[in-house]
Amino acid sequence: MATLHILRVFSGEDGEWGNPLGVFLDGGEVPEGSRQAVATELGYSETVFVDDRERGECRIFTPGMELDFAGHPTVGTAWLLAREGQPVDVLRPPAGEVAVRHEGELTFVAARAEWSPPWELEQLPGPAAVDEIESPPPGQLLPFYWAWQDEGAGLVRARCFSIEDIGEDEATGSAAIMLSAQLDRAVTIHQGRGSLLHAAPLGEGRAEVGGHVVLDEVRDYSL
Repeated sequence: MATLHILRVFSGEDGEWGNPLGVFLDGGEVPEGSRQAVATELGYSETVFVDDRERGECRIFTPGMELDFAGHPTVGTAWLLAREGQPVDVLRPPAGEVAVRHEGELTFVAARAEWSPPWELEQLPGPAAVDEIESPPPGQLLPFYWAWQDEGAGLVRARCFSIEDIGEDEATGSAAIMLSAQLDRAVTIHQGRGSLLHAAPLGEGRAEVGGHVVLDEVRDYSL
């Protein structure tokens, strides 16, 4: 039996929406050889297994693969560790050290854009064009569609797809990091059905992303 926390990361300011995330704070309760099967069964965009709370060592799995880095899992894990009274300044997924900071009710992580999955950032003419997408065309496996809602204010409308794994992603922190680093400016991203992400460049190929996190449930998970 293992303890599973179920979060929503990058929720809107009203606490709705956000991307579901499973976190096992005591990752050792789940054998390494079983982790992919557990993530597949849970079916969240990602599931995190924390192997060392004090050092922030963790591993991240989608339903189909392990990732070296991802945005919404690290934001959610950092928030949860702080909530449990064990805040960290750094998380250590396989990609490297991910800096953590908290600003009011928001939790931020900073990482290199190159650590992100190879999202295909595609700018569209406007928010309506983003909303009208039913599915990506053949051959586009990891598209991140975005458009300015208000360029002057840095407001972006976006949707993201991982065709071979999870389908449409409700909120994608790693793509937000890529976009902010590419634009070299801070952006507020309205993604999916109601998620909200805040991203800003840090220079030298790094950017940060942050947002609100909501805890939905803590339950026992039978292995």
